[in-house]
Amino acid sequence: MLADTTKDAIRAAYARLKDGLPGFRARASQGRMIAETAKAFGRAGGVAAIEAPTGTGKSMAYLIAGHEVARFQKKKLLIATATVALQEQLVQRDIPLYLRLNGIEAKVALAKGRGRYLCPRNLLMAANSVHDAQLGLAGFEADLMLWSKPPQPRDKQALAKLREAFDRREWDGDMDSAPAPVSDLLRPMITTSAGGCTNRKCGQFMVCPFFAARRAVDDAEIIVANQDLVLADLTMPGEGGGADPAWGGVILPRPDETLYVFDEAHHLPGKALDRGAAEVYMTASMRQLSRLGRQVHAAYSLTDKETLGRLTLDAGDAKLQELSDALDELEKTIRLGWLPDPAETEPMYRGSLGQLPEPWVEHARMLGLFTGEVQRWLGAVRRAVVEMTDGGPTQEALSRELGIALERIGRQVACWRAWSADDADEAPPLARWVTLGADQQLVCHASAVSAAGLLREVLWGNASGVLLTSATLSAGGNFRHFADAVGLPDDALTLSLPSPFDLAAQARLEVPSMRTLPDAREAHAEEISEWLAENLDWDAGNLVLFTSRAKLDRVLQKLPIAQVRKVRAQGSLGKSQLVAEHCADVEAGKGSTLFGLASFGEGLDLPGKLCETVVITQLPFAVPTDPVGATYAEWLESRGRNPFIEVSVPEATRLLTQYCGRLIRNEGDRGRIVLLDRRVVTKRYGAGMLKALPPFQRVIERSA
Repeated sequence: MLADTTKDAIRAAYARLKDGLPGFRARASQGRMIAETAKAFGRAGGVAAIEAPTGTGKSMAYLIAGHEVARFQKKKLLIATATVALQEQLVQRDIPLYLRLNGIEAKVALAKGRGRYLCPRNLLMAANSVHDAQLGLAGFEADLMLWSKPPQPRDKQALAKLREAFDRREWDGDMDSAPAPVSDLLRPMITTSAGGCTNRKCGQFMVCPFFAARRAVDDAEIIVANQDLVLADLTMPGEGGGADPAWGGVILPRPDETLYVFDEAHHLPGKALDRGAAEVYMTASMRQLSRLGRQVHAAYSLTDKETLGRLTLDAGDAKLQELSDALDELEKTIRLGWLPDPAETEPMYRGSLGQLPEPWVEHARMLGLFTGEVQRWLGAVRRAVVEMTDGGPTQEALSRELGIALERIGRQVACWRAWSADDADEAPPLARWVTLGADQQLVCHASAVSAAGLLREVLWGNASGVLLTSATLSAGGNFRHFADAVGLPDDALTLSLPSPFDLAAQARLEVPSMRTLPDAREAHAEEISEWLAENLDWDAGNLVLFTSRAKLDRVLQKLPIAQVRKVRAQGSLGKSQLVAEHCADVEAGKGSTLFGLASFGEGLDLPGKLCETVVITQLPFAVPTDPVGATYAEWLESRGRNPFIEVSVPEATRLLTQYCGRLIRNEGDRGRIVLLDRRVVTKRYGAGMLKALPPFQRVIERSA
């Protein structure tokens, strides 16, 4: 329950926002969001899911409510986003504006994972080993080299610039603001993962950018992070450990001392599923074990120990060989039991309801045991190397390589345990499947099919309070699909706020008469290209959204060349460059049309004349071959439920709403949304999808 002093502080902060922003317009939706967010945060463990359409002013709403409640409760406010763009907007614009308007001095920190910061140790090692990379070293020395091939002149130049800027303290080590372009080859060499980091044992610890950022997070009142990092922290055993650990609080503040805001929260289910997924590349894993064997030999030699982790070197070698043989046996068993269809471009074997053939499960059970034993022994080997007092460059290189190997082994353990575990009776089963890559390498996969179980374990009930917000969380105000996907507590508030714009006056939704439906792929692509050529204003700013690269390419091939010259297709250049060129041409009166996939249907901000028509080529239903979705659908069917109606239609409706949201970005925008998929008219579920969309003016043509 909120104290009166907290309520008064929130009202005063909102009043200062109204008075301090030129041209501010009070919006009922923003006021409601502030009130409901504060109410949820005022309750111990309170949870709210609030859908706030574009123009609501949701970031300022949750800042006012969240920070004021956090201040009075002496807690931290942690804002987790799904995109770098929103993180930058919050840190560079929204939070400073909120603090300035309210005359508040508060420490703000942007939290990133280790991989987003320079590793000074690895920078020195990369620079010092440039010469070695050109010598063609072999054996153990080659295993410890950072360079997989001789460096290009541009990489040498980048290394020199980075080192000079960091040494002179002209650069803080944030890779997103590196003073020189960093190639895909160089970046992983000069950053590190958690496994490759030796923490306080590292000679560069005191100047490490990651730990400097970590100290800033500890001191901050408001922290901005990405959802991946927050989930990584929440899934780490915290204080106490043991069989029933307290989760989180390892790299970010403790959950019970934190108010969480998940902005762009429609990404949360997918992010949580990715966090719990595991995969093993069979051929690569066996090759890495051979390399690991040489590194372990070097560790025994360097530490001058006869036994490490209670194993002699010979016994350790035997463990590695046992694991390699077991991997080989599983691969042979899979290849004997599964004959991929040569016609498939991406062959896959998926266990129905997550159940794999029993021989595969038995092999996985043994692999779980063998891999767990290697993991424990390898941990002891690495500790012995890390704790040496003077091992020189070899010690540093070995510490890094053994740590990375431990991470790989950990992922294998997770996969084999998932393959051999029994599924709970009342919960959805794990998805378990195998794929065959273009290089003919088998890859074993496992994943949960719902994020609900994970989030119930690590977030709900552990956090002091949680707000989930996005422009699209529901299907026309119905939160059932989202609530199921995240395991939302029964007492959580769900609220869909109305748009602050007059959408009926500002936008028109058109469903033209079409001869074909999307399942007739070639004919539908032909008809899309015909419609675009004849009906799109090619001298204006347009956005055309596709659900597959194949259809995008096909439509582009069929368009007249005059129109093709005005198209900027996703993938031809980087997204930011494409959008910049599009904006420049529209501003110059030349006209430009963006062709994009799903990522262009979300977060793209093209106000006014930059986008006057949005064309949605077909309803955004999920790919039916997705093994996680397919397994979940089977489970729902096994319980007499309809996965298409319960999952596919609500998710497609949410995405369709998201795509429609690209058109009207402010009160002065005008335009049309064109849906080239007649299923919203011809299919039974279509009427519900149309009804769930915002209240645009409708123009639905009769069939020809």
